[in-house]
Amino acid sequence: MGNTMSTLNGRILVTGGAGFIGSALVWALNQRGHTDIVITDLLGSDEKWRNLVPLKFADYVEADVFRDHLARNPIAFGRFSTVFHLGACSSTTERNAGYLIDNNYNVTKALAAWSLEHGARFIYASSAATYGDGGQGMDDRSEDLGRLRPLNMYGYSKHLFDLHAQRQGWLKHIAGVKYFNVFGPNEDHKGDMRSLVNKAYQQILATGRVQLFKSHRPEFKDGEQKRDFLYVKDAVEMTLHFAAHPQGKTAGGLYNLGSGEANTWLTLTRAIFSALGREPAIEFIDMPEVLRGKYQYFTQADIAKLRATGYTRPMTPLADAVRDYVQNYLVPDKKLDA
Repeated sequence: MGNTMSTLNGRILVTGGAGFIGSALVWALNQRGHTDIVITDLLGSDEKWRNLVPLKFADYVEADVFRDHLARNPIAFGRFSTVFHLGACSSTTERNAGYLIDNNYNVTKALAAWSLEHGARFIYASSAATYGDGGQGMDDRSEDLGRLRPLNMYGYSKHLFDLHAQRQGWLKHIAGVKYFNVFGPNEDHKGDMRSLVNKAYQQILATGRVQLFKSHRPEFKDGEQKRDFLYVKDAVEMTLHFAAHPQGKTAGGLYNLGSGEANTWLTLTRAIFSALGREPAIEFIDMPEVLRGKYQYFTQADIAKLRATGYTRPMTPLADAVRDYVQNYLVPDKKLDA
């Protein structure tokens, strides 16, 4: 990461920096010695403020205050070399479409335009949810974004910005990263949006068992629905790669960030029991009706485009990632600590 082209050497803005991936990104920056970081978020009344406690950064500003000040004075907070825009409502079940449009679309439009105008490298979180059920493929190399059909309003709010960035010609200069199923430390505050690893650990403590959704499609047996599970430590390494090498091949575009491997829920659940030294105890329950039409049965990131940019780090094997998360963070109840 000592590359002279790196935009990590200046001041860094991380939106959503108290959240799951955002706080992990700040942790990874701290590991590299970067502390000139401004964090924005909406702390609200949940416990995500705890993610900030071990981290080193220059300032914290509530997101709505930041947005208001920036609208009145574009350099109110000084100049930044890199903007990591990870702040968004990430709930796939959020029903307030107007809120999602404002929070996930309008804010991203304004921040991207501001970053480009002021010479800051802009890296933002798109989402694998933009791919919908995967019927149109999950190919980050296709420029035909209009073919995609997101299944929920969250995915659509992300898709709208991808389309806008393409229309504006911004995708040549900014990087949008499409996270697949990310799991790991610092996600405790996410409620229903926590990963299965986090939820299953709590279930095992409470009942000794884990509940998984039955399959409602005959081609998938119960528990054999597949997802691309990505450890958060890998996710932030990939994200930082786009700031460390902002010229050339990684200048801009949309990129899948996943492990490149699809694993079943059963494989993941057994790894959790193994990390705890317990025999698996799994029961299958009906999937709620509200989810059935919006449920992804198979996701797998094609990461050839990421690899083509020179990202060579190996992925953490799923069993190793689960063991690290369970034994070093969930059992001792610890956060990522700089």
